[in-house]
Amino acid sequence: MKKLAYLLLLTITLNVYAQSPWTQKKGEAYLQLSFTTIPSYSTLFGNPEYNTERKINDNTLQFYAEYGLSDKTTLIANLPFKMVASNEVTSPSITPFTTEDSQSSLGNVQLGVKHNFYNKKWLISGQLLVEANTGSYEDASGLRTGYDAWTLTPTIIVGRGFNNWYIQGFTGVDIRTNEYSSAFKLGGEAGYKALDWLWVAGFLDGVASFQNGDFVDPRNNRLTGLYVNNQSYAAFGFKLIGEFDKNFGANVGLGGAFDGRNVAKSPAISLGLYYKL
Repeated sequence: MKKLAYLLLLTITLNVYAQSPWTQKKGEAYLQLSFTTIPSYSTLFGNPEYNTERKINDNTLQFYAEYGLSDKTTLIANLPFKMVASNEVTSPSITPFTTEDSQSSLGNVQLGVKHNFYNKKWLISGQLLVEANTGSYEDASGLRTGYDAWTLTPTIIVGRGFNNWYIQGFTGVDIRTNEYSSAFKLGGEAGYKALDWLWVAGFLDGVASFQNGDFVDPRNNRLTGLYVNNQSYAAFGFKLIGEFDKNFGANVGLGGAFDGRNVAKSPAISLGLYYKL
């Protein structure tokens, strides 16, 4: 079960942070460096779907860490570094408002804590994350690397491990400042140990905006679709999780969306390396 708990921590490749009920043991730490890319896209989900003004690239280099303050309480830190770019216009008939440009800077940095409340076959844990307003925005290009808001995210996570597989689910709320809308979050995941060193997992993940905020995105920001207000999606994905040895391993993931609002209509691909202390 301890080995399984470590493996479950690898499932952050397509999420902003781990949604696992397992906590670190006291004094133990888990570190992961991952790279996620949404390849060049020009279409956003909506009703109806619509195009961005330019083709957009969205890449994230992310450092994630957990540290066991006690056997039941784990500290969390997430440091995303965003690399976004706007390229050629999506139609030759467009006279663009935005400029062709690229931007590399911090996204929304996260700090938080996870605590296990119940551990008898099934685990029930609570997690609280604070997401800082550390992103940047450049109006000429409309490129944004994070929400222009602070976010508080309380989450309840439930899971259970078996001999060769595990299941987990979570639900929570993103509560944002600066008149951004808040959002409801819900997701689940199941994984199977296909080989001694390889886990195969699939997940479902959804975010539904309450549309209760009055924040008005700048026009150029709306033309890129990066971190705009009232984003929603229903996503799915698959992951491969492999161990090189007891301390070092890697993962790869592919995610897409069934539907959404104001988010890219393009798959996300992620690669990660982890080390545990």
